Amino acid sequence: MSARRTVTDAERRHRLGTRHLLRPGAGADRIEDVADALVGLHATDPATVFLSAAARLAEPTVAEVERGLYDDLTVTRMLCMRRTMFVVPTPLAPLVYASTARAVAAKERAGCAAFLAEADWDERRYAAVERDALAALAARGTAGAAELAADVPELAQKVLVYPGRSYQAWQTAGTRILRVLAAEGRIRRARPRGSWTSGQFRWTVAAEPARDGHGYGTDPDLDADPDAGPVAAKATLARRYLYAFGPVTVDDLKWWTGWTLTDARKALAAAGAREVDLEGGGTGHLAPDDEDPVPAAEPWVALLPGLDPTPMGRRHRDFYLDPAHVPAFFDRNGNIGPTVWADGRIVGAWAQRTTGDVAYQLLADVGAATRDAVAARARDLSAWLGPTRVTPAYRTPLERELAGARTGGGAGGKG
Repeated sequence: MSARRTVTDAERRHRLGTRHLLRPGAGADRIEDVADALVGLHATDPATVFLSAAARLAEPTVAEVERGLYDDLTVTRMLCMRRTMFVVPTPLAPLVYASTARAVAAKERAGCAAFLAEADWDERRYAAVERDALAALAARGTAGAAELAADVPELAQKVLVYPGRSYQAWQTAGTRILRVLAAEGRIRRARPRGSWTSGQFRWTVAAEPARDGHGYGTDPDLDADPDAGPVAAKATLARRYLYAFGPVTVDDLKWWTGWTLTDARKALAAAGAREVDLEGGGTGHLAPDDEDPVPAAEPWVALLPGLDPTPMGRRHRDFYLDPAHVPAFFDRNGNIGPTVWADGRIVGAWAQRTTGDVAYQLLADVGAATRDAVAARARDLSAWLGPTRVTPAYRTPLERELAGARTGGGAGGKG
């Protein structure tokens, strides 16, 4: 029996630059190609989708991302892995729904029913209001929550959540009901009010629902055997993840998907994952037929936004991030802020000031050529953003510090 090969940290960084479209010449032409390369783009913060795409498109424009999201519908925004909002390629949506989003949607519906029960709604009333909301949305074509509440007044009813606690709050019935319908794929988020950074989405009825009622379409391979669907879907999603992020550990897959440890292990086995040794210890997994080393890429730098899928795609990050710097880059809930990358490593952070300039700070000795490349990338991003101001949804200590800095671009950078 031949010994398992060892994948070095350097090779893992080479793979990252190539597979995540960050090395020179790797930029994609379309938003759907970017989403496909990464399996999905984090979309909890609306701006993340655009900034993640801009870092990877050969010719980045807001219009290209909006084309895929709202015009051609080649990418789909959905609540899925880890109960997090992602933008995935539309052909992949049925697979993502079968493997992760269906379970998330079921929890959302159960939670909404319990929420409405606090306001003395029974199942019959919940179902009736839901039908009325869908009918009103279909009649309008596209509508915001307030417009739908004008048609269906029950949607505006307020319910007190967490009563008696310091964080108690009032939520409208419509907020939760629309979230459930979106999680099930029966409605989708349309173009928001305001700019591309806005989270004030309008709604529209989704495409013709699939057999089980969701609106994400069907996958012929999964639909052929409904009982085997979730198992097959998990294996297929695991293979996609392995190709984009591998080698990864079982913990990485468990964390990224939100599956149980048992489900993650079964999915890797069903996917035919190949085991490798990781530099520094531990077992990694690669996709079948993806065991050959990836050659080193030319030097590259990138400015990635908060919640970008590259840093958020793994549980274990030591091969690209100095553990001593974790508190500066992440908030208390594990959300990463904007980062500066060089050749597969996080070497600093960036933020946009109120003036529009992009400030950054380097926390590693990267050499003069890389410092110059980072400075050029920061100027390019400032120009690309123009009058738009972006504040991350989840702010981190270093991002806050840089956003409030008063000195020139690149303040605090270390050479």
